[in-house]
Amino acid sequence: MARDREHRGSAGLIRPGGGSAHPLLGADARTIVSLLRRHGVRRGDRAGVLAGALAASVARAPVSLVERAVVARRVRRSGPPEPIFILGHWRSGTTHLYNILSRSPAFTYVPPIATGLPWDCEVLGRLIRPLLERMLPDQRFIDRIPVRPDSPQEDEAALANMQTVSFYHGLYFPRRLREEVMRGVFLDGATPAEIALWERRFMHFLGKMATRRPAARLIVKNPVYTARVAQVRRLVPGARFVHIRRNPYTVFFSMRRFYARLLDAYALAPYSLAGIDGLICDVYERMMDRLAQDAAGLPEGSFVEVEYADLERDPIGTIRAIGAGLGVSAQVEAGVGAFEAYLSGLGDYRKNRHEYDEAGLALVERRLERFIEAGGYERPTSRPTPAAV
Repeated sequence: MARDREHRGSAGLIRPGGGSAHPLLGADARTIVSLLRRHGVRRGDRAGVLAGALAASVARAPVSLVERAVVARRVRRSGPPEPIFILGHWRSGTTHLYNILSRSPAFTYVPPIATGLPWDCEVLGRLIRPLLERMLPDQRFIDRIPVRPDSPQEDEAALANMQTVSFYHGLYFPRRLREEVMRGVFLDGATPAEIALWERRFMHFLGKMATRRPAARLIVKNPVYTARVAQVRRLVPGARFVHIRRNPYTVFFSMRRFYARLLDAYALAPYSLAGIDGLICDVYERMMDRLAQDAAGLPEGSFVEVEYADLERDPIGTIRAIGAGLGVSAQVEAGVGAFEAYLSGLGDYRKNRHEYDEAGLALVERRLERFIEAGGYERPTSRPTPAAV
C-alpha cells in the first residue's frame, strides 16, 4: 500500500498516490455505491481504486451471499457472544495489550483476513489465503509493529467495508475528514436507518468471529467503542471492557503521526493536514467524557482500567489484574507462558519517537488539562520520548 508519489499543490493539498491494495477492495457493492453517492469522485481522485473495488465486490457477490447464510445459521445455533472489548483512545497502548492477550489459547481474536474480506473470509478467504498473506505489509504504517498472517486486528476496517458509518471513511474521503470522524465515532449526523444497519453488521461480524473458535473467548480491540460503550452493552449484554489509558501529551503527538501516515496510505482524494490538532483534541475530550458517563453504569466485574505505564513496567502483573477484574483469570493463566515468550521477543522492537514542539504542548495543556491532572501525568521534556503502540 505504499504511495508511488505525492506532491503539494498551491492550496497545500497532498495529492493521493497510486498504491494498489486498498482496504475498500473488500467492501460490498452496496457500501461502495453508498459511499460514492455520499462523497462523489472529482478530478485528481483515485477513482480507479473505487472502480476496482466495485468490480471485485460484484465478482464476489455469489460467494458472499452463501457465506452470509452459513454464518447466520452458525450464529443462531450458538449462544450469545460475551467478548472482551479493549478500549482506549488511539495510540494509548490498545494494540500492545491486544497483542499480548491474543497469545492465550483461551482467547480468540479478529485475524487480518477477516478485516480484508469481512463478507468472505470463511470461504473465499480460506481459498486465496496465501495470496492475501503475500499482500500484507511487513509493518503497520504508524509504528513499525510487524504484521503477520496471525496478527490480531481491530474490527473497524471490516465494518467500514460492510456499511457507511466508520471513521475510516474520513481517511478514505478526506475532504470531509472531520465530519466522517465525528459520524464514525459519535454517530453525529447518522440517521436511525444507518445506525440500525451498523448494528446489524456489527452483530453479524461479531457472531462470525466468536463462532470461529467457539470454545475460546473473543477479544475485540477498537478505539471507537471507547465512545460507544452503552450502545455495545445494549447489543451485547455479556460484554466486558478493559480501558487502557496513556499520557495525553504522548497520545496527542502520536496522533499527529497517525493521521499523516494513514491519510498518506488510504486517502482517495487530495487532502490537507490543517485542522488535525483541533480534531485530535475534540475527539479525545469528547471520547473520555463519554466513556466516564457510560462506564459509571456498568455492573461490577465488567469494566477495568489500566495504565499503559503499568503495562510496560509489569506486563504479566497488569494482565493478571485485568483477568481478575473481569473474571477471566483462568483464561489469562492459560496464556502466561505465551505472554512471556511474546514479550521477550519484543526486545529488538524500536518505538517511534517524537519531537515535542512548544505550540503542541501548550495546546494539549489548554484543551486537555483536566485529564492530565486527573491522571497525574507529567509534561514531556524537550528530549523525545517513546510513542505508544
